[in-house]
Amino acid sequence: MSSFLVSHDHWLSPARRSPSPHFNTRPDVNDISLLVIHNISLPPGQFGGSYVEDFFLGNLTSTAHPFFDEIRDVQVSSHLFIRRDGEVVQFVPFNGRAWHAGQSCFCGRENCNDFSIGIELEGTDTLAYTNEQYRALKGVTEALVKRYPAITPDRITGHEHIAPGRKTDPGSAFDWTRYIQSLNNV
Repeated sequence: MSSFLVSHDHWLSPARRSPSPHFNTRPDVNDISLLVIHNISLPPGQFGGSYVEDFFLGNLTSTAHPFFDEIRDVQVSSHLFIRRDGEVVQFVPFNGRAWHAGQSCFCGRENCNDFSIGIELEGTDTLAYTNEQYRALKGVTEALVKRYPAITPDRITGHEHIAPGRKTDPGSAFDWTRYIQSLNNV
């Protein structure tokens, strides 16, 4: 697997770029200090295909599946999406404010989108993530920490931790110990 690198324009290489319109400017572009891990699958529990990417791009056809009608008007994005096979897709440059956390709070600070990077893993709360996803997540995290040193191990969290009662991802299937212990010099 290629090693990851964050460029001067805040894009990850060699991730595939798929720019989303669902982002805005951070209040302070120099304040990138939290990494939030999520999961997503569309339709829920189904993997592969283009539905997640379509959703983040605002191109999801609501008639393609009954569930899609429920999220028809939702505008959401994430910085990164890691597919089951380890492919990494980037939707928003890291200096942009992706719309991934919603109403959230970390260490007493609200609006986590303002200062965080969101990574979506293709998955569900209860189905094990793949080895390829853990390898990609490790490489991505190490590149992000190198570029944004305010992200430290104690500032890596799950969506469920910043929006308790509202969100449950990445869920019990995510192996936090495996992930954190895999990181080199973080």
